[in-house]
Amino acid sequence: MSATLRVGTRGSALAVWQTEHVRAQLREAGRATDRIEIRTTGDMVQHVPLAQIGSRALFTRQIDDAMLEERIDLAVHSLKDLPTVLPPGIALVAVGEREDPRDALVGRGPLTWDDLTEGAVLATSSLRRRAQLLHLRPDLQVRDVRGNVDTRLAKLDATSEWTGILLATAGLVRLGLAGRIGQRLPGELMLSAPGQGALAVTARTGDAVAAQAAVRAVHHPATAVAVAAERAFLRTLEGGCQVPVAAHATRDPGGRLRLHGRVVSLGGERSVEGIETGPARDEREADALGVALAVRLLGKGAASILAEVRAGAAPVVTEP
Repeated sequence: MSATLRVGTRGSALAVWQTEHVRAQLREAGRATDRIEIRTTGDMVQHVPLAQIGSRALFTRQIDDAMLEERIDLAVHSLKDLPTVLPPGIALVAVGEREDPRDALVGRGPLTWDDLTEGAVLATSSLRRRAQLLHLRPDLQVRDVRGNVDTRLAKLDATSEWTGILLATAGLVRLGLAGRIGQRLPGELMLSAPGQGALAVTARTGDAVAAQAAVRAVHHPATAVAVAAERAFLRTLEGGCQVPVAAHATRDPGGRLRLHGRVVSLGGERSVEGIETGPARDEREADALGVALAVRLLGKGAASILAEVRAGAAPVVTEP
């Protein structure tokens, strides 16, 4: 009988949903699992905007430590929270099928982009969303909001000043809260974060048993290829959740991969974006596509935008 795999996760409702989804897939493949909940920096530091926390591994470091100390065998993450360069000894071994990657506009009642009046107040924890909002509509007032999905929705409902908030559609759908969505914003308006909507499973490097179990039960090759291009784009720009970088890859009708990337200044004044299309039969070719688009955008002005962001982004918290 195969040994029980210990699966690490954050304790939020969404993280638990995602982990239970992966555990169900592993169970269907004949593997027994236990869930191990772990608090991360992002969970413990709730009073500071994400961009002002120095660590890039906001929602992963303590889970990585547990894995390296052999307290867990696998970990489940939202792929958009996973750094593009993982710590030595940790490997991304499986990518789950992606849910809708779009951002959702949520109000206290039905709310669409066209409903936003001049000076409307929107709340978000994401610099990427903030920058794109201000680029599209400089008149908008953007507030910071932290917390899990339920917490953010409760803050919206309790704050009459706010017109709405932006959340990932995938999280709302997975938690059964799709009815709260006023509009799923198209990429032309709000391009999503690299990897948004996809699940990541990590394991210790060299743990073939855990890795093979995750691959057999969870891995979705088409999603893995798409997010490989997005994450290569982000990696080449040396981005993370503290910089306003967006990317989304899809297959075009001819079967080629189409990667749309965007970099926006924090105040929304400048935006650089582009599309790279090419063959991507595997993750290696997809990675090369992402690198090519990033290099092109760096030459078109993204380098100066990112330099300005980093110059003014001194963290106030580095660890909990």
